[in-house]
Amino acid sequence: MAYIIETDDYIANKTRYDLMEYRRCGRSGLKLPLISLGLWHNFSGYSFFENSRKVVRKAFDLGITHFDLANNYGPPQGAAEENFGRILKKDFHLYRDEIIVSTKAGYYMWPGPYGEWGSRKYLISSLNQSLTRLGLDYVDIFYSHRYDPETPLEETMGALAQVVKQGKALYVGISSYGPQKTLEALKILSSLKVPCLIHQSSYSMLNRWIEKELIKILNENGVGMIGFSPLAQGLLTDKYINGIPIDSRGSKNTTLLPEFLSETNLYNIAQLNKIALERGQTLSQMAISWCLRKEGVVSVVSGASSPDQLEQNVKAINNLDFTQAELEMIDEYAKDGGINLWAKSSDYG
Repeated sequence: MAYIIETDDYIANKTRYDLMEYRRCGRSGLKLPLISLGLWHNFSGYSFFENSRKVVRKAFDLGITHFDLANNYGPPQGAAEENFGRILKKDFHLYRDEIIVSTKAGYYMWPGPYGEWGSRKYLISSLNQSLTRLGLDYVDIFYSHRYDPETPLEETMGALAQVVKQGKALYVGISSYGPQKTLEALKILSSLKVPCLIHQSSYSMLNRWIEKELIKILNENGVGMIGFSPLAQGLLTDKYINGIPIDSRGSKNTTLLPEFLSETNLYNIAQLNKIALERGQTLSQMAISWCLRKEGVVSVVSGASSPDQLEQNVKAINNLDFTQAELEMIDEYAKDGGINLWAKSSDYG
């Protein structure tokens, strides 16, 4: 018998799964959409809640089933999870089994010795708090958000295995771990009979570090890779083709630092934009398509400040093929831009 699911005034688009492509995540039964919605920006306590709600609705209507969070996403910390929890309750509680919710713990959340990094105490306490904010009994994926150089890796991975066995997470992953620590983490989790599902790493045309060693390790071990910041903190958009807009992230003291807007980076971005236009794409669309070309990359995490922006980004999946000539041209300008914030800390082991 046919039926319509209604939650508040929201009815999901019936053709949503025809609009998105899904890839299997490593050696697992889980498939992820090519584009996942990241809630790092634009879902804070200071954001306009109804706009955030419209973005999430648009995402689901476009076939995006994966929503990527972390305990510290805000500001203030925890705000993104809290706001997404409200949206889930208002619009998506009947769609819960169609949605992948992921969250992470590793960065600073509360004062004292148990409020950050990778101890069992912190990770499990943090996940409990995240579940409360989200209004959920479990998350689908729980990550160790960064490598902790002072906590034995066995303890951190043991905490991940514990939350799966407790039913608080269905799968676990790691984020921003370097190649060697990734390999160690995979072996520990395998010994605990809780395999690592996924590795989340920064990846873009201006930040290609995963191509050196990491992606080979992940492919050989059946672990999916999901790239965050495919637009290089907003650099790989048309915002910076003609200078730095006053209201852009580049004009503010945010994750897009002034030194990222170097003459070399801006030149390379302009050249990449020309290639994108020749392909019939915007620069941001080509940047997403380019990340998805890489074997082993299951999905990319893209943020959005409006439903229209999200819809434009999703159009990247309409042109995923590159000729060899295009790839060679892109390689001339897809150079490391010194923008990898996460490589400057101990996250990479």
